[in-house]
Amino acid sequence: MTIRLGYQIPNFTYPEVPPEKLFDTVLAQAREAEGAGFDTVLVMDHFYQLPGIGPAENAMLESYTTLGALATGTSTVRLSTLVTGNTYRNPALLAKTVTTLDVVSHGRAVLGIGAGWYEREHHDYGFEFGTFGQRFERLEEALTIISPMLRGEPATFEGKWYVARGAMNNPRHRENIPIMLGGSGEQKTFRLAARFADHMNIVCDVADLARKVSVLRQRCEEIGRDPATLTTTFHAMVLAGETEQEIKELGTTVPEERRNRAFLGTTDQVAEQLRDKVLGAGIDGITLNLMRNGHRPGVVSMVGEALRPLVA
Repeated sequence: MTIRLGYQIPNFTYPEVPPEKLFDTVLAQAREAEGAGFDTVLVMDHFYQLPGIGPAENAMLESYTTLGALATGTSTVRLSTLVTGNTYRNPALLAKTVTTLDVVSHGRAVLGIGAGWYEREHHDYGFEFGTFGQRFERLEEALTIISPMLRGEPATFEGKWYVARGAMNNPRHRENIPIMLGGSGEQKTFRLAARFADHMNIVCDVADLARKVSVLRQRCEEIGRDPATLTTTFHAMVLAGETEQEIKELGTTVPEERRNRAFLGTTDQVAEQLRDKVLGAGIDGITLNLMRNGHRPGVVSMVGEALRPLVA
């Protein structure tokens, strides 16, 4: 499983779109991405909007309900979260959910997963947050249960956080469903990716990317895995405009903490930046969002046309 060009939809608040047309607008983006050559469409697994994108009160659709609906309205793009917060679901139930998505989509599901990080959601919804270390303990245990279930094998495991007693997972569409980890942690996330994942989506500042790729390869080599079998993407915030004024206005919407992972300019300028700074650092592909204007018809196609030659 290799994601070369993925389109993430992180924003469900469109001022000019009435609430009853919200999902229609989401589906239109997914269909436009499919037609523009994106191979994967991804949504966030959150309950509130994230800081830096909008206020927490903004609209946020539940991820797997949304992906199931997108499965019936698309035909070729893979479908995934970027990424599932492990702390929000029992791992055996998550394996069942993703496998059902794979059946519904005729073999297009990817399990994107990470440790979880947004403390306010945990507090408000009543999920245990725990410490940083505990969340990674839970992720490792969850993957120990999920991995065999995605291969159609009963999962039996008794750990500190989770228990599975021969958990079965039928029906299935494919013999195996790929796993994608998301994050940037060199000690914990990368080690788990080397053990369990088919794909790693790296989220970090661009200046750190080449080093992250090197460390990820090292983690694979430490356990005797060929690094070439763990493909990678970099997650980019893209702000592409057609005029100088539009680009200037888009630039004012980038939070300070995200400026080192944002790409601003015309589509050709963005393509050049991604080619040099991301693919040039040894990354295999790109996942990107167009959080400010991706809902406008034509924008996803415009960006896809410029980026497709980079990953062909």
